[in-house]
Amino acid sequence: MALSKMVAVVAMCILLGGCMNVCEGWKEEARLIHVGGKVLCQDCTKGWNEWVHGDKPIKGVRVSVTCMDERSRVVYYGSDETDAQGVFEMTINRYINGKELKANLCSVRLVSSPDPVYNIFTNFGGGKCGVKLSRPSLVYRDLIKYTLGPFYFTSPMCDEPDTTESTDDHQGSNY
Repeated sequence: MALSKMVAVVAMCILLGGCMNVCEGWKEEARLIHVGGKVLCQDCTKGWNEWVHGDKPIKGVRVSVTCMDERSRVVYYGSDETDAQGVFEMTINRYINGKELKANLCSVRLVSSPDPVYNIFTNFGGGKCGVKLSRPSLVYRDLIKYTLGPFYFTSPMCDEPDTTESTDDHQGSNY
């Protein structure tokens, strides 16, 4: 009985020792931030099924990433164009001018579309206003990877007018 307890204790020590070595590997600082995603077009003139499943990638869309510091100053700006599959990928050095870039202070947004039909920004997926980097999809050795959901453009025919009231400074004026 005592021998089996001793074997169990030794096995636990070996197991915990192995876990400690694995945990020490996570102490390695990630030096790169990788941001990727896809840009598609949505056609509202199609039926529901085609609209949901009929999105097509747009080649040449410009997507940007802007990173701020704690005082809301831009410390990094970069952009990329999508390939034929509508995919963009950007790699950012985590240390810029000796200071650490905070990924949660970075946002990714659509900039422009070369498509003559699908060139109206949508906020479906957050592309128009921008998406903050919040949860990495992969953390491995010297890489932190963020994979964003697809961003979408639509046609002018599908553009919905802004019906929210504007709060102009001219309220209450006589002209």
